[in-house]
Amino acid sequence: MLAYDEANTVDVVGPLEVFTAATSLLAEIQPGRPPAYATEVLGPKRGLVRCSSGVRLQCDRRFDEAETPDTLLVAGGNCEPLVEDAALLAWLRASHRRVRRLGSVCTGAFLLAAAGLLDGGRATTHWRWANQLARFRPAVRVDPDALWIREGKVYTSAGVTAGMDLALALVEEDHGREHALTVARHLVVFLKRPGGQSQFSAELAAQSRSEGPLGELPSWILEHLDEHLPVERLAERVAMSPRNFARVFTREIGVTPAKFVERARVERARRSLEDSRVPIESIAEQCGFGTAERMRRTFQRHLRVVPRSYRERFEARSA
Repeated sequence: MLAYDEANTVDVVGPLEVFTAATSLLAEIQPGRPPAYATEVLGPKRGLVRCSSGVRLQCDRRFDEAETPDTLLVAGGNCEPLVEDAALLAWLRASHRRVRRLGSVCTGAFLLAAAGLLDGGRATTHWRWANQLARFRPAVRVDPDALWIREGKVYTSAGVTAGMDLALALVEEDHGREHALTVARHLVVFLKRPGGQSQFSAELAAQSRSEGPLGELPSWILEHLDEHLPVERLAERVAMSPRNFARVFTREIGVTPAKFVERARVERARRSLEDSRVPIESIAEQCGFGTAERMRRTFQRHLRVVPRSYRERFEARSA
């Protein structure tokens, strides 16, 4: 992991804790095996770097003193002072040729972009900085909504805790879905979000919006996804006119009521496909799509895959 002054602490330690947990848990079930991962923090210099939170992390070696790693990740944070560091960018380009995987967390994508390693492909970063990344490097097709993206052996992820999602995906690549699930349970996080899934989470929005004019409406929506939920019905629950309600909802939640409901249904259906063998037609009904065909079109639009293929992919990973 490449860290630096003003790096985000969670960007650095979150993914490293995933790899460390994967190593210790594998050692428990396969005593005597070589460690699955060995982690190291590199920096622009040896010694301490001060993260944006004030936490200081020890970098045992400069980036150019390290042996070529299997996987190199670049943390996010205030990396603006480094985007013109010619030596660092040259090292990143050289590392790209040698490593098996190269990735970034959050705004770490700016360093990969500055090195020209994202040109011509899709990439993501924290939604707040996506437009800035697109302006910084027009040759990159920035997706502001994706949680993480893989382009060949280059990975980019969204903000902060999305780095742990990316790390869990890398563990899944290396050791299978079952072990990645074990690691996720150990860390008390969800193995929930495949590459391409939206950074927007209906459930996260609901749990963080309990105050204000909408009250508990977002949570109520999540509990009634199998029902017909037009704007008029939702507006009536909070005693607003439909027009005023739509304006207030969009301002408070960040998306329109219809888009919130649709995304919530996709999230619920996706989890059902991952965790159960319930027929697709039943899932479509339970999640409020009405028909399997409507669910198929919605999945295609949101996840770029149809429900059946989505389920088959997770079955293949599990196998």
